[in-house]
Amino acid sequence: MDRLQEKYLKEVVPAMTEKFGYKNVMELPKVDKVIINMGVGEAVGNPKALDSAVSDLTIIAGQKPILTRAKKSLAAWKLRAGMPIGAKVTLRGVRMYQFLDKFMNAALPRVRDFRGVSAKAFDGRGNYSVGLKEQLIFPEIEYDKIDKLRGMNIVVVTTAKTDEEARELLKLMGMPFSA
Repeated sequence: MDRLQEKYLKEVVPAMTEKFGYKNVMELPKVDKVIINMGVGEAVGNPKALDSAVSDLTIIAGQKPILTRAKKSLAAWKLRAGMPIGAKVTLRGVRMYQFLDKFMNAALPRVRDFRGVSAKAFDGRGNYSVGLKEQLIFPEIEYDKIDKLRGMNIVVVTTAKTDEEARELLKLMGMPFSA
C-alpha cells in the first residue's frame, strides 16, 4: 500500500467523518483519478515536438500517454481535424497515489516563488485543476535532456459532492493550498 493511501485511511477518513458527519464509510469522498494533459501546439509544424512531449509525460506519469487529436480544422493555425496536437494520461489506483504523493511533496515545492496552489480552482463538482508552466519541477526530468519547456494541466477528479468536501479531502491528503 502506498504512503498516501495509508494516510488516507488513518488520518483523512476519521477527520472527514468528524467534520461532515458521514454515517457510512462509502459516503466518504476519495480521489477517483488524475488526468495529466499536455497540449503541444507546435506539433502542427514540427511533429517531432510531440515525441519529446510524450516521452516527458511517460517519465512523469510512469504510464504511456495517448495522443489527443484536433476536433476541428482551423485554417489560420494550419490545423486539420484529426491531427495530433497533444498527449494525455489518466492515472488510477496505485500509480495515481504515487503520482499525487510525488506531485504534492516533491514537485510543487520546486516551483519558483511557491506560496501554495490556489484553493479556488474547483469546478463546482469537487474536481480540482492546476496548471504548470514547466515540466522541470518533476525530479525525474533532467534539464539537459529537454528540448523546450512545456506546461501541463493536472486534474484531480474526486467523488466529493461539493467543492468544500473536495478541498478538505485534498488538504488532509497534503495539497499545499495558499492561505
